[in-house]
Amino acid sequence: TTPKATSDEDTLALVKDLVNAKVEAIVYAGGDGTTRDIVKALEHLGDDAQEIPLVGVPGGVKMHSGCFATTPKAAAEVVLAFILGDLRCAITEVMDLDEDVYQQGVWKVRMYGEAWTPSSPRFMQGAKEQVERSSEVETIEGLAHHVQTLLEDQPDLMVVWGSGGTLRRMGEHVDVELTLLGIDVQGPEINGIRTLHSDLNEQQLIEVLSGHVDEEGASRPTLLLLSPMGGQGFLIGRGNLQLSPNVLRIVGFDNILGVATPSKLIGLSAVRIDTGDPQLDEKFHAKRFIKILQGFRTTRLIRIEEA
Repeated sequence: TTPKATSDEDTLALVKDLVNAKVEAIVYAGGDGTTRDIVKALEHLGDDAQEIPLVGVPGGVKMHSGCFATTPKAAAEVVLAFILGDLRCAITEVMDLDEDVYQQGVWKVRMYGEAWTPSSPRFMQGAKEQVERSSEVETIEGLAHHVQTLLEDQPDLMVVWGSGGTLRRMGEHVDVELTLLGIDVQGPEINGIRTLHSDLNEQQLIEVLSGHVDEEGASRPTLLLLSPMGGQGFLIGRGNLQLSPNVLRIVGFDNILGVATPSKLIGLSAVRIDTGDPQLDEKFHAKRFIKILQGFRTTRLIRIEEA
């Protein structure tokens, strides 16, 4: 019987049973917290146990560790290839949000350990890079200035701010206090004031976006700003789970603008999109490219990687 609540002790007990059963790999669903519990359990069980490869099926809120497959389908492909002997294993980083620093309003991912995982650049996401460059302060200002210009030119524009440090720092330059992990919406200008809706969930986003129409019921201008995860390249599907397929359909593909600094783009040949809806994913992939803002009035097209 599955208990109503579990703890890391339950994870330790289960992993111990799996190790005693001499499994060739551990496949699990969850996020970075689950990964850390599994790795901690393997460490307790000795050197041989630590060599058992992990394949994570993305199912949590935070998934920065390199042992996660890019999608549940990709996890199945990795497991099959591993069973057939077509994949070698490599060591990858176990990453998670630094909760102590996060309490101070800073989103910083740090390494908590290492684990073995099947090596598949196509299907495994790789650990998230923490991209920080002091020289990028001016770039962040330029990105913010670009958005500010759009707001000034279009009083009717509603801006949906995605999560992440890049967008949060941009917000500081346009006097908007954004949440770090949440989705915030800056409403249209009314009597010279724009209302900020902070940390909205899926239903709240749908209500706010659905109400952004003119007298005839036609959609008014909307812009969704998203920053890809460094190293992983996920533009949708990691760290912004509030952006459900229904929300994205209301926004529309043409109203999505990626935002990234040049250093983050250095190791990024394509962005990944996992909306959770295969049909919607296909529509994104059919577009092939998406626009990325990388400076004031400076954009580039970047390829959308196929699933």
